[in-house]
Amino acid sequence: MIIIEWIEQLAANGVLVTLLVSMVPVLELRGAIPLGVSLGLTHWQAMAVSILGNMLPVPFVVVFVRRLFGWMKQKIPALSGFVARMETKADSKKELIRRWQLLGLVALVAIPLPGTGAWTGAVIAGLLNVRKRQAIPAIFIGIILAGILVTGITYGFTDLLL
Repeated sequence: MIIIEWIEQLAANGVLVTLLVSMVPVLELRGAIPLGVSLGLTHWQAMAVSILGNMLPVPFVVVFVRRLFGWMKQKIPALSGFVARMETKADSKKELIRRWQLLGLVALVAIPLPGTGAWTGAVIAGLLNVRKRQAIPAIFIGIILAGILVTGITYGFTDLLL
């Protein structure tokens, strides 16, 4: 009973919703931070919850993306086109990662533009066999920078200091 009340309280104050939205590809923390604030969280709370939620799927994506894509191509031929597009997208970012290494991965995740973000960075790191010990911290730094950028752009950088 206590757990149900706790979950209801989380949902009521926007924490759970913000956390879940930040885990969704494409939306990630770019959509979750403004949503969290609109649900009553402070911009600091929304940013913290969004960073946490955005980071949760990253280790799994980095580790399992190759196996998942291989399985999808073999078992669900209708998704082969999707997998091919994702692999092509990873290939197009390969030079950025090879040239700038982990700094390129941080930048790819941190810049809040379409086609960037934690999911993109994790997929690319997984497909390019970037070592997990290097990829996951680089993606985490990128997520933190993206959270600061999105919050600053949305609510004003001076409000971040308050």
